[in-house]
Amino acid sequence: MGTILTLAFVAFALITLFKGVVTVPQSMEYTIERFGKYRGTFSPGLHWIIPYVDRIGHRVPMMEQVLDVPSQEVITMDNAMVGVDGVVFFQVLDAAKSAYEVHNLEYAILNLTMTNLRTVMGSMDLDSLLSNRDAINTRLLSVVDDATTPWGVKVTRIEVKDIRPPTDLVNAMARQMKAEREKRANILDAEGFRAAAILKAEGERQSQILAAEAEKQEQILEAEGRKEAAFRDAEAREREAEAEAKATLMVSQAIAKGDLNAINYFIATKYVEALTTIGQAPNQKLVLMPLEASNVIGAIGGITELAKSVSQGATRPAAPDA
Repeated sequence: MGTILTLAFVAFALITLFKGVVTVPQSMEYTIERFGKYRGTFSPGLHWIIPYVDRIGHRVPMMEQVLDVPSQEVITMDNAMVGVDGVVFFQVLDAAKSAYEVHNLEYAILNLTMTNLRTVMGSMDLDSLLSNRDAINTRLLSVVDDATTPWGVKVTRIEVKDIRPPTDLVNAMARQMKAEREKRANILDAEGFRAAAILKAEGERQSQILAAEAEKQEQILEAEGRKEAAFRDAEAREREAEAEAKATLMVSQAIAKGDLNAINYFIATKYVEALTTIGQAPNQKLVLMPLEASNVIGAIGGITELAKSVSQGATRPAAPDA
């Protein structure tokens, strides 16, 4: 009988000792209750409790967790019905608060996210809803994180996975996008034509400028040519006048010396000039010559003799000085 009691006592002692040892795994925390009241929190490692007095209240995972937000219908500010779903990432920072401040933590976070998702998206129109997902995620994160702070939970991220507008709205948006792209294409075409017209007009203007410059240069060159020709004509007339003056001087000298050929030269010259004037007059149809032809021939012969004497005088060498 004594042996049985001893064995029973030893077994009880071993069981009690085993119940007093608590091993907490990594990424977990245990809340400890004594007679049903929270006493403390065990971090990962080996711990001791008083058997039959203390017990493990809650086993709380401390790693980041993910909740899948189920799909729900949301009415936007412009009365469009869209389907939306998402995910929530959260992490427990205080095991005691998450265990004793809220019942069923995951269910509470899920419902809080769904209600705020409807609130945030309901305050936006459809276009803003589709183009501002980052703004939606930021607003949701701020609201849900503030609401879960008393629970010892940190909401790290909230992501909207999918936004599903009705089929008719999707088709309308597709038509709108197509019309917008066609409008942009038409604008680009018009701008291209406008640029081409501007370049063409600029080219024509440059061509006209170059043509005007060429014409101006041509006129300048032509004027310079006329100037040069006039200068040459004046120079020729000047030389002719000088030659005529020199001939007149020589004839005058010959007349002074009593040379009859010189007198005949002047008479024949005036006679020929008078006949030329009479012949060029438009109102003269008949010319009467009161002089004999032999006199004209004699005058011309005198001119010839005078020319010969002048040429001989010019070629005769000068006499040497005594």
